[in-house]
Amino acid sequence: MSNFRFQDRVVYENNTIHFLRCFNFFNMESFLPQICEGLQHMSETVFVVLCQIVGTSQQVTMRREMVDIWEMIDRRITHHSTFTIMVSGSHREGFRLKGSDIDFMHWQNNHRVIMDVSQSEYYNTANTALILSESSESPPGFILLQLLTPFAHTPALSACVRMNNRLYISSSLYRELTFSSIDPNSTVHGPCCSGNIEGQEYDNAHCFVSDFWPPSVSLWTDRCHSWPNPQVVDDIVRNGCHFVAIGHPLGPHENEEWRISFSRAEYKLVSSMNHCQFLTYGLLKLFLKEVLNQQSDETSKLLCSYHMKTTVFWTIQQNTLPHWSPQNLLGGFWLCFKLLLKWVYKGICPNFFIPQNNLFLTKIHGSAQNILFLQLHELYKKGLACLLQSSSIRSYIIDILYNPRLSICTNESMMMSEVDYDEEVAFESLKCVHAIVNPRHITKTIHILEQIVESPMTQYQVLVLQKFTSYVLHRTSFLLQNMYTFAGVNKQLYIVDKISCHMLKLTAKFGCISDMLYIAMYYYKTLRYREALSVLEMTKVKLAQPFLIYGGVVDRERYNESVGGRSWSTKMRQAVAQDIILKSEICYINELLPEQKCIQKRWNILDIPVFVMLHFLKFLCYRHIDTTLSQAALDELQVLVHHDQGIYVPDLSRDISWEILGICQQMTGNLQAALYSYQQSLTQYPLHRIQTVTQRRIHEVVQSTQHQ
Repeated sequence: MSNFRFQDRVVYENNTIHFLRCFNFFNMESFLPQICEGLQHMSETVFVVLCQIVGTSQQVTMRREMVDIWEMIDRRITHHSTFTIMVSGSHREGFRLKGSDIDFMHWQNNHRVIMDVSQSEYYNTANTALILSESSESPPGFILLQLLTPFAHTPALSACVRMNNRLYISSSLYRELTFSSIDPNSTVHGPCCSGNIEGQEYDNAHCFVSDFWPPSVSLWTDRCHSWPNPQVVDDIVRNGCHFVAIGHPLGPHENEEWRISFSRAEYKLVSSMNHCQFLTYGLLKLFLKEVLNQQSDETSKLLCSYHMKTTVFWTIQQNTLPHWSPQNLLGGFWLCFKLLLKWVYKGICPNFFIPQNNLFLTKIHGSAQNILFLQLHELYKKGLACLLQSSSIRSYIIDILYNPRLSICTNESMMMSEVDYDEEVAFESLKCVHAIVNPRHITKTIHILEQIVESPMTQYQVLVLQKFTSYVLHRTSFLLQNMYTFAGVNKQLYIVDKISCHMLKLTAKFGCISDMLYIAMYYYKTLRYREALSVLEMTKVKLAQPFLIYGGVVDRERYNESVGGRSWSTKMRQAVAQDIILKSEICYINELLPEQKCIQKRWNILDIPVFVMLHFLKFLCYRHIDTTLSQAALDELQVLVHHDQGIYVPDLSRDISWEILGICQQMTGNLQAALYSYQQSLTQYPLHRIQTVTQRRIHEVVQSTQHQ
């Protein structure tokens, strides 16, 4: 391809477009059984490309299973707490597309929605507030929520309005009350509160949960003959639904109505797809973002990812394409596109669970509908050539058609190297473990982990449990040390110290290389500087290994030679390092207490690069033993923070890294260098929101400089 002249490529792309347009003029349904070799070849190409962009079936399974086990652990630990949090949407389904947000659903555990008053017998009304669903006056898919057993001082009661001498929870008031407790910089997005953390967009939806399947959706089960299978249907019905805080714009009680959410059911439906169907769904999401929403400003917000999901659900259930495989992936995409075109023409997009709920009703009508249809029809007339407008897959399609004899391997095990896969596994496992563990429930948490160990688990779930156990152990050891330092007698302190040290050693055994730094932190905090330095030297040697996975950097050849093919437990202990996470409510290092207190109202953690923490601890320990070696450690830290190119000091963590460098320089009396470091911290992305503390430290440095 390097000798492929530009003029030749233009001619070839024109031939490609002509080739793809040909497939528009066939009746795809009748043509698919005899589909030509060229289209099969291209379908296989797109399958491979989508596996690279969306993920192989193994990657998608890993992502889902890790979220599942995290949710199971979190649900058991927080069973008696106020709220439950569930990951939903595309992230839960297994997508990790660039620019996608993460959806969360929150609900109060002591509130339950029932569909009929007779269902109240299943609950203890002394500790559970019951809410009755009423759908008679609302449009399909929407309901009113009547509060039957009000609890004092809850958002539900505070959001109530009286209608017909009954208390109904107003969705609009409930949104206002719950959103006020979230990030003040967030914005309203439908029933959700949207914001940005660490460059990641998120949507938080506060809702209510029901253990029962709505009567208005009873006919859905009768429609499920070919897909999904009876076991999936039973599982969906058995797990009930949710109600999110938004009313129908055309409903009689818009501000009071709630929308029925089938988020949990949709996840189970997506999980029941085969991988080709899932990739077709992924292709539609890309097509929406890169093609459909780029047609014009006036139509760019009319269609959304939920419409694409609904299209795939209906296409699979209608069984128009009996067998979904890599060879006919583009045929499946085309059927979905034709169905979408038909819906836009009619102005009707039937909700998969409640077809009477038209998802287009309030947006796609009138002139907007006409413009959107004309745009889609122009794409339709181009046939599959319309995919060439997708920036993600365009070049791949052209290259493969330029090399028609190129063999396409659809064996997923050959598509991704072990080290690339392991990097993602390490990253996903880290995201799952930092749940909120109430200090008062530590014993209960450890007991729950013991029970879960006895449960059947996949290799990915074992890894998450292993990481979570490590997290709980090192957190518990510091909690114990904090509790007994000022309140205990010598014997108690001795016992607590022995228990804490044992737990920290287990942390290193269960966790990854960087978890050894928690042992060093503990030794430093308890004034055992030489023991801390011994651990730091061992950690430094392990972190210097060329096959280390950290920050997306790894020597692939050395990695395969050293740990290739070994168990994930071994790989974690020997080849993986992750950032050091300090929870705001625990004192780990006195020198960072101001920063920890500053973040308490936000994300609740300090996320410190492992190499920054290594040099920081060496500097702190050597200050009590050897000032020359202390200065050497500071010099290493300074070189790292000043000159790293985002490899060992990620851009998002540069605020805390410059802050730590400034703290060290201030401690040595190098005030000009400290002032510069603090000023640099203020110019970085404010991940930790520590600017107030940084300004205070700058003030201290300036005051000290003036007194010299």
